[in-house]
Amino acid sequence: MISVAKVQRRNAWRYYVRGVAFGDGRRPVGQALKDAQAMAGLPPGRWLGRGLAALGLTAGQTVTERQMELLFGEGRHPDADRMERKLLDDGADPETARLATVLGQPIEEIEQRKQKPLLALDFVFRPQASLVVLWALGDARTRWVIERAHKRAVGKTLRWLEVEVAETRWASGRQRAKAPALVVAAFRHYDNRNGFPLLHEHCLIVNRVQRPDGSWYALDTVRLYKHIVAADTLYTLEMTTEVCEKLGLATVPREVTPGLRPVMEIAGVDQELIDWSSTRRRRIEDVLEGITDEYVKKHGHLPGERARHGLAWWAAQETRPDKKTPRPLGQLLAWWRVSALLKFGPRMVDGLLQRCQAAGAAIRARVGPWVDTALAIVDVAAVVFTVRGIFSRRHVLAEARRHLLETLRGRAYVPGIDSHIADRALERYGRQLTVPQKGRRTPAPDQLSYTADFTWPIRWWIAGTDGKPPRESTRYERARVASLALQNAIRAALTAPPAVRDEAPAAPHAVDHPGRDAAPTPAQRAAAIQAHQEAAMPQEYLEGRTTDPATWATSPQNLARIAAITRASEARGRTVEEQADQTRQADQAPAADPGSQQQHHPAQPDQGRGAGGHGR
Repeated sequence: MISVAKVQRRNAWRYYVRGVAFGDGRRPVGQALKDAQAMAGLPPGRWLGRGLAALGLTAGQTVTERQMELLFGEGRHPDADRMERKLLDDGADPETARLATVLGQPIEEIEQRKQKPLLALDFVFRPQASLVVLWALGDARTRWVIERAHKRAVGKTLRWLEVEVAETRWASGRQRAKAPALVVAAFRHYDNRNGFPLLHEHCLIVNRVQRPDGSWYALDTVRLYKHIVAADTLYTLEMTTEVCEKLGLATVPREVTPGLRPVMEIAGVDQELIDWSSTRRRRIEDVLEGITDEYVKKHGHLPGERARHGLAWWAAQETRPDKKTPRPLGQLLAWWRVSALLKFGPRMVDGLLQRCQAAGAAIRARVGPWVDTALAIVDVAAVVFTVRGIFSRRHVLAEARRHLLETLRGRAYVPGIDSHIADRALERYGRQLTVPQKGRRTPAPDQLSYTADFTWPIRWWIAGTDGKPPRESTRYERARVASLALQNAIRAALTAPPAVRDEAPAAPHAVDHPGRDAAPTPAQRAAAIQAHQEAAMPQEYLEGRTTDPATWATSPQNLARIAAITRASEARGRTVEEQADQTRQADQAPAADPGSQQQHHPAQPDQGRGAGGHGR
């Protein structure tokens, strides 16, 4: 997962210099960062990115306190002190020497316009809770594999942001250029503020990039924000895949919030262990439930996606504990192990990796490392359309990566298949809405908006659990139903299986073997695809309430509830009609002759039919 925060002038950058660089702790006043990190046993920060060469830095080099103060506090070159002394020795005046070390527009000029300068973005990378538990309670080799996978996934995600996303802008955004060279300061942390395990990495991306002419300009941070979800799915996919391949593990879906996307966790990690490590999450969820109830009472509806993120951020701020005293990783590992042993016993803790490998072997025995791109394209297009309606390539790309993670269950995938699925989904099912305007800059391919011509799925209701009232299906649940309905329609359109019963059945994944001699028949292809998808798709999608609408429509409880709702609706409709008839009769009564009413009373049915026909 990836979260993003702003690094700004005044006190914001001091928080990172004094706290984040010191393991989210409170560094003693007057103590140098290097000495404090050494005494606390914390790893020093390191420089990353392709833009380091322009600053005279190298990847992996240690981040010093003075470099952070110059770059993130003043917007100047990390080696500004040496450069400024050299210019002063050459006879330059102090102001000219100082301005020569500024990267891009000086911060003072931005503040004179009553604007708050943005110095960097803090991208925080952290794996799923089950991987954190496995890292905290596993042996040395397990921790090494997970840390290496985390490091590689962070590096690959940053490279993708550099190559595909990062742009610089000037002239009030009218001019743009690719900026494939970021400058990043990375700090690795091992625990949260409560002292429980939470492997994560703070990557401070400097809001300055160099153009080909050597000048420095600001990043297009809005573009970075728009691609956070796609970067998040890439990091999760890379991290999970490498760990599962190296340790022989597999993933299973875990529903965190009913109706929303499940989180793909490591199979075999007990929910009790996840809850043990996620102490702060439980506090956030308790506060979030109360805040959400207040939101519903005020607005009369459940919060949308954007409102949910805002409420979650507010709940996290409300439950944020004070800073702690950082401790070396060795002490943390010993404390975590003792805490888990006292709470769960040695059997659950010592046999964690073996249980995960056994569960992974069972899943890998029925799920092969192949993906049917035809059904993947349909699934991705249908889900994105149902959830968003109008979408861009980044949304489709993120959903393609989710599909790979859910279908392969931790198996390795062919590099580039996520982009292939996204491009084919837009090509076959996307309808472009963006129309280039004459005289304006042609929008880039990832700036185009699309929609699809799928049928919009109807809404349905889900029975409540644990005493909760029924709730309306979410867009994601309707998206899963719509996607599987389209996939089933594709399977049904293929040729039916031959009537011969004694022939050898096709291999479950024979359709995906590139070296197969004989081409499979459409029936064999349909059977192979269905077997693979049913083996790979999470059980919540195949048997639970997020795929089959019949699960709700045919259950006795819901049939009774639907009947009651129908009767109540019909009763309200009859009441409204009766009130309308009484109102019309009351309006006509003073103007009509009583004798005429009595004389023409037998003809009222015909008159009613005639009036109705005339009205039609």
